[in-house]
Order: sequence, then structure tokens, then C-alpha cells
Amino acid sequence: MKIFNSIKSFNAISPTIVTIGTFDGVHLGHKKILAQITKSAHDLNCESLVLTFFPHPRMVLQEGTEMKQLNTLNEKIELLNNLGIDNLVVHPFDKEFSRLTAEEFVKEVLVDGFKIKKIIIGHDHRFGRNRTANIDDLISFGETYGFEVEQISAEEIDEVSISSTKIRNALLEGNIELTTTYLGYNYSLSGIISKGKQLGRTIGYPTANIKIEEDYKLIPLNGVYVAKSILNGQIVFGMMNIGTRPTVDGTTQTIEINFFDFKQDLYGQKITVSLLHRMRSEQKFESLDALRNQLSIDKAMAENYISQL
Repeated sequence: MKIFNSIKSFNAISPTIVTIGTFDGVHLGHKKILAQITKSAHDLNCESLVLTFFPHPRMVLQEGTEMKQLNTLNEKIELLNNLGIDNLVVHPFDKEFSRLTAEEFVKEVLVDGFKIKKIIIGHDHRFGRNRTANIDDLISFGETYGFEVEQISAEEIDEVSISSTKIRNALLEGNIELTTTYLGYNYSLSGIISKGKQLGRTIGYPTANIKIEEDYKLIPLNGVYVAKSILNGQIVFGMMNIGTRPTVDGTTQTIEINFFDFKQDLYGQKITVSLLHRMRSEQKFESLDALRNQLSIDKAMAENYISQL
């Protein structure tokens, strides 16, 4: 997959089959659309092209809106790369771009920039200044400029019944199983391992603290999770806590994982941790001994869960 950091940096050689969207999560619903553009590109001897935006348009147009996302930009690129897309254009979304009229967007971007032969788009897609144009307008433009419009029907989308909003809500409720079902893969968190207070070592459960650099990445509901990671080429399981560590009077959210059967130093490394199951809410214990006892129970529960995978 070839990646372009703006519309202008893409130079169309062949006609393209295009789809447009934020594709947050690259979930099963998205994959249905993406599979159609790759198939259509193959059938029509064209190149497939995905146009997406960064930052998320809502973060630009609705100032002050906190828009947590399922994927960081790098995660989204990796997921799309695995789907056989020929070209990915990640355009910097800003207010100037948002002011393009629908026809300017179609003529300047799709026709002149992308040499579009066909666009495959959701039935409810809106575009142009103030999002005033709809699928009927796009079909009309297609007739004017000579490209085909294939719309993903409401029935097809409802059949899959998946949306990024539903997945965000599932994560905020700690429903990891539902999240995995919707995404078609395990939700993950990636970050640099940094040194914490090393309290876990003193009670027999050393943890790796994960520092996530992208502040727009959605963090699931606080609690204790079964998780896994690939470390030095091996799958390693563990239990992860997301929360404020109330037992030691913590106030800021941290993400820390205790890996089972892994003793190597990870400080400074970037790792990716996949969430498998939420075991319980975070709670405050009366003493470190009480916390240690609970961690022993948590580990037994986690190992039982892992044994059934």
C-alpha cells in the first residue's frame, strides 16, 4: 500500500476506485466497504484508493469537542495495509479544506486529483461545505463528470449493525467481548514502557507502566483486564490495571501490566497490549496485604480464562 500525506501529493497514474471516510476502528462494517473497492478495482483494472482525514473532522469543526478515537493514525494505517488497498491518502483536515463546495471537492479532488472511475460510499454520506451535499448530489456529479457511484445500502450496513460509536460505548462500559466481536480483532493499547513507583515489585507483582503518547486514543473503562502482548517474538499473557491506584492514594490514570512468566527489562521499549477480558472494577483496599491477596485471586482468574482460549 502506498501512503500519501495529502491529496496534492497523490499523482494518479491509473483510474481509481475510491471510498472516503474516517474509518475509525477499521471494523467489520468498514471492511465490507473496503473489500468492495478492492474487488471493484481488480475487476475494472483500476487502483483502489482510500481517502481519510487527520485530525478527525469533528475535532476541527466543533472546537472544544473531545473526540476519543479507537485507532491512532499509525494503527489505522497498519490495519488498512492488511486489507490489500493500493493507495491511502491521509489528508490534513482543516477549516480551509472544509470550505470547499461539493462541486469543488468533486472536480478538484475526485476528478482532477484521483482520476476517479467509481466511488463506493455509504448511503448516508454527506460532503462539501457544511456537509450540504448527499448521495443524490454525488450521483448527479457522477453523471456530469463521468464516474459511477455505488452506494452501500442501509440494509447492508444494518445487516452488519456495527458503528464506531457502538464500539466506543462498549469500551467505555468495559465490554471487551462485544468490542472484539464488532472489530473482528482485539482492541489494543500501544505505548512506551516507563518507570513508575515500582510498588508492584514490593508486593510480588512487578508491573510495566505503559505511557500512551496520543491523547486522542480511547482508553477503556477503569478496571482489571486479562491482556496479552508479543514480546521478543513470543505471546505473553498478563493482567492489566487501568485506573488511579486508589489504594496508594493515586489521582492520575495509569495503565500498568503484570506479565506472567516474563522477567526481562522492558523500560524504554514500545509495546502493544491487546485486551481480552475485563475481570473487575478497580477498588481501594485497606492495606497492601489486602491488595496482594486480591492480586493473587485476579491472577488465578486470569490464568483460568487464558487456559480456555
